[in-house]
Amino acid sequence: MTAHEQLVVRRGRRSGVPTMVAIHSTALGPAVGGCRFKPYPTLEDAVGDVLRLSAAMTAKCAVAGLAFGGGKSVIAPEPGRVLSPEERRDVLLDHADLVAEFGGAYRAGPDVGTGPADMLVLREASPWAFCTPESAGGTGSSSGPTAVGVLAALRAAGPADLTGRRVVISGYGSVGAHLAASLHAAGADVVVSDIDPAKRAGAEKSGLTWAEPEKALTLTADVVIPAAVGGVLSPETVARLDTQLVVGPANNQLTDDAVADDLAARGVRWIPDYVASAGGILYTLSREAEGLDHEAALARVETIEQTVTDLLDAAKANATTPLHEAAALAGRRLTSGAAPRIP
Repeated sequence: MTAHEQLVVRRGRRSGVPTMVAIHSTALGPAVGGCRFKPYPTLEDAVGDVLRLSAAMTAKCAVAGLAFGGGKSVIAPEPGRVLSPEERRDVLLDHADLVAEFGGAYRAGPDVGTGPADMLVLREASPWAFCTPESAGGTGSSSGPTAVGVLAALRAAGPADLTGRRVVISGYGSVGAHLAASLHAAGADVVVSDIDPAKRAGAEKSGLTWAEPEKALTLTADVVIPAAVGGVLSPETVARLDTQLVVGPANNQLTDDAVADDLAARGVRWIPDYVASAGGILYTLSREAEGLDHEAALARVETIEQTVTDLLDAAKANATTPLHEAAALAGRRLTSGAAPRIP
């Protein structure tokens, strides 16, 4: 993967809160990536995250066949600081000013800590924000399409019939909740966990089993779905896994790419996160950049099933891993400088 093209870090003139944009690649088109709004222990940690996430977006767009590159932005208030609604708005406007300076080379969307309403604030200073509320003419939250993409990946990699199968979802946020509802309806025995214990009552009322978050990933399961933060699959965690399939929407799941080899050595099939989580960006760009209707955009999301099938077939034929084949595919498309046309 190439080096980053740009990184700009700035302290907001209104709020004093650090805000940053990283553009990893524009080889295939303008960089796209979510705006993450969360405290970090240090500014260096925030910078490291925006660099890692933007590189992953390059691979995500390339493998998904999109004519866009990879970028990301981060707003990093100091830990423990509680922002009033007015202060939060000032922070977002500071970030909007920075996004506007890129002139469309970077285009933002929601991510951890932000949502459609925040994108509408960004639009006040820059036209380059996706997923504004539907009432404002946008496509709203991309959580549903992201979940549809994960389910498409699961169809390619997992059991054909989920009836009675145990599926563990680590992270019961918006995407995790969509996945849990769909898998429960399909007859799976769904176990969910989240760092927010307040979500337990609603999960159990929906017929789901609750697990403590520190135990979720290593429970015995047919499928494990990381749907929260990244960096959850380390050599130590992999040694304790009791499943044969890991596929989920959380970004940057591996602590290091070498962990993919550890997973393969233990007979665990891991679908690269940037492949499984591409449904949201596929749907949003199909609607907002290309003007497709809802059904046509969802059909694009469903192509993730064939992408995963092809990657698994290549990994088997070449005695490699799905991550190796996904990286090779992204590299070929970036080198050619053109994304393939997808149906």
